Amino acid sequence: MASSNHKVYHECGFDPRQFLEHYVSDSPDMVFEEDILKFPIANLRKTFNEGHVKGDVLIDLTTSSMIHQLYAACDYFNHIIVLKFRDRCIMELKRWVDSRTGAFCWGHVSKLHADTEEESEKFHEREEKMRSALQHVVKCDLKKENMMEPMVIPPADCIISAWLLDNISKDQEDYIRYLRKFSGLLKPGGHIILIGCLETTYYTVGTDKFHLLHYDEDFVRKALVGEGFVIDRCEVRNRTVESDLTDHKGVIFVAAHREK
Repeated sequence: MASSNHKVYHECGFDPRQFLEHYVSDSPDMVFEEDILKFPIANLRKTFNEGHVKGDVLIDLTTSSMIHQLYAACDYFNHIIVLKFRDRCIMELKRWVDSRTGAFCWGHVSKLHADTEEESEKFHEREEKMRSALQHVVKCDLKKENMMEPMVIPPADCIISAWLLDNISKDQEDYIRYLRKFSGLLKPGGHIILIGCLETTYYTVGTDKFHLLHYDEDFVRKALVGEGFVIDRCEVRNRTVESDLTDHKGVIFVAAHREK
């Protein structure tokens, strides 16, 4: 269960800008580039470049206002629908989508997706492509059977969920229940991509500690198989840095498809 001393993301919320600065910025003080940026991006690019994961609709269910997990998807899906529980996360994301003054800078992520120096110099084109893709940012309610009620969205070819299950699940039964809820948004034969932290209990935003579910690779594999998924890729990276901001031991990337 979640520690009584740790807040829970979807119940308490946090400052999404502070979260982004801590964990995914290009600040010299941001120590998680290898774990939180480069490792997921490399595996997302490999997964999409293989050509099996593509289609009309991709639904993103990810913690805070992070979008680095979506850059690789732009070339493979016609519509990206981002679901958020918190108004502040929506506001922070829309500030970037609308190119407002003071928006969080994602230029360093554009460059991480470039294979060559020439492509890196064209990162503004990638930025604009991302902005065009993120026109559907939708408020949802985790407590409702249909999270988007009264809105109805089409079944997805793929779901990406980065760190959200870790945040909202107070125990392993919660994780499986939410996994089932999320995967209910998929078409038959659809794909799911999960990114999370292994063997962790908390992360810090500002002065507050927030709950993260403690689990290992074996648990994720069994949870997916138990929900009718076939695992196509599973990669684990051990933690590379020391920081009091979080106590994770590693990061996991899993891509799977549901049998028709």
